[in-house]
Amino acid sequence: MKYYLIGIKGSGMSALATLLYDLGNVVVGYDDSTEYKFTLEGLNQRGIEVYHDNQFIPDKDFIVCYSNAVNENHPEISRLQKMNLKMIRYQDLIGSLSKKFQTISVSGTHGKTTTSLMISSILDSFYGANYFVGDGRGHGNSKNKLFVLESCEYNKHFLEYFPETLVITNIELEHTECYKDLQDIIANFNILANKTSKQLVLCGDNENVLKIKSPKKSYYYGFNETNNLVAKNIDLTETYSAFDVYLDGEFYEHFQLPLFGKHMILDSLAAIMVAILYNVPKEIVKEKLNSFQGAIRRFNETKIADTIIIDDYAHHPTEIKATLDSVRQKYPNKKAIAVFLPNTYSRTEALLEDFCKVLNSFDYSYIMDIKCDRERPEDYPNISSDILINKTLNSKKISLENVEILKQHKNEVICFMSCANITPMINKFISLLK
Repeated sequence: MKYYLIGIKGSGMSALATLLYDLGNVVVGYDDSTEYKFTLEGLNQRGIEVYHDNQFIPDKDFIVCYSNAVNENHPEISRLQKMNLKMIRYQDLIGSLSKKFQTISVSGTHGKTTTSLMISSILDSFYGANYFVGDGRGHGNSKNKLFVLESCEYNKHFLEYFPETLVITNIELEHTECYKDLQDIIANFNILANKTSKQLVLCGDNENVLKIKSPKKSYYYGFNETNNLVAKNIDLTETYSAFDVYLDGEFYEHFQLPLFGKHMILDSLAAIMVAILYNVPKEIVKEKLNSFQGAIRRFNETKIADTIIIDDYAHHPTEIKATLDSVRQKYPNKKAIAVFLPNTYSRTEALLEDFCKVLNSFDYSYIMDIKCDRERPEDYPNISSDILINKTLNSKKISLENVEILKQHKNEVICFMSCANITPMINKFISLLK
């Protein structure tokens, strides 16, 4: 098959591109942005060509897949529609792939990417597994039977997927531009649970996950003793997170991860539960998790002299708190500074108080103007980053033009957090320090 992917530099689209290429397809891409993005790494490794103009002329056999970040009236889509090429939405193409393999869908408000990578690493090392992960990584082999699929609830995309096993890490209010309320979100997770053909792996510590009802067999994990898989004897140090795992009351194994924060332990428990269900030897599970290095843009560190720079995808209050908890664990004697780029007006409005509460937990906070490509600021006249600043103690507006104000925070941990592109600010700050 031949595919032309519009918006190929997006993290989801680049993962799809690399997966399709590995499965033996011809893949070409288009993206408006000419800037370097981390998602280009996998594309470049495979020699996938990326166009930024209308110079690529696909033949009649090409299937056009477009990202949901790209408006259907985009000039490149309009040009291709005139060629009468087959057009398919991103989530529909992924859904068709999920039918071809034994699919393990990893869903939840937070932790999907890390959990997906953990599961992929374990299953791929023992059986061989295809995977699609939201940090831009995809991998495939047509001989593999298993497919680990990060399944995002945004705009109900995950309802197009067909999992054999469904993992739900947690459920919280999120994507308020797509869902009426929390109950609407839970209802749609429940629809996916009932589409699942074999079994569920659920975080039993999350009250909203416990509301998921399905006739399929459910396996629960967490810290609470009521779960099937439980983490005990937790030891959080400046160099690792260690814990014992018990399966139905019986000791399973001891783990020592080079990761930080209790949320990482929960993610690893989900991966362990899946590995157990797929009969992976515990020795392989332990080796893969104890050497796991994390996802791209998840608590990625750069050290320049005595300044620690954290680049994290955190864009929800719970995720920002997880970043802060990790900093407090690894660097207990350093101040934690937040540099936050809010994404979407609707999320900022719906979770305003929670954002302010967690930002107040930092020693100082710098907040950028809200970034949003899919909402109009005039539709949210009372929502801006100024509201966050006014409600957050020890905070200040920051932009690419005044990033040098961060230089005053010597021997401190500076956390750059957003799901939007905050890389230019990080790069400028690093160049100033150097």
